[in-house]
Amino acid sequence: MKIAIGNDHAGTEYKLAIVGLLKSMNIEVINHGTDGTDSVDYPDFVHPVANDVEAGTVVYGIIICGSGNGASMTANKHQKVRCALCWTKEIVALAREHNDANILSLPARYIALPQALEMVKTFLKTEFAGGRHERRVEKIPCV
Repeated sequence: MKIAIGNDHAGTEYKLAIVGLLKSMNIEVINHGTDGTDSVDYPDFVHPVANDVEAGTVVYGIIICGSGNGASMTANKHQKVRCALCWTKEIVALAREHNDANILSLPARYIALPQALEMVKTFLKTEFAGGRHERRVEKIPCV
């Protein structure tokens, strides 16, 4: 499995920990994020992740910024992206089960690092339920 990850300055610590977790799970990671803490613009790091998901070169994406909002809004501009801003692992599970989320947006300033790691694990292990949810997911893109 291959995952793209992107972050701004607020998410660097979380990104580094998540990359370590993913590599320990033998998951290949494409790092589009900054590795520093100097202020940067999150769209510069989110669009490449969304492009990878949209093109199918990765299975999922993970994006991290201070609130998770700007990153999520940016990713969701891409037609084949269903990015979910999540703050608990229960919401992560529902985003995967009901919405077939393919990018997870994490709010680094509002969740603890151990919580973020658990959320990533939940994102990866939760399957899309399909069924009645499939019909709804098909209605998400603007065409």
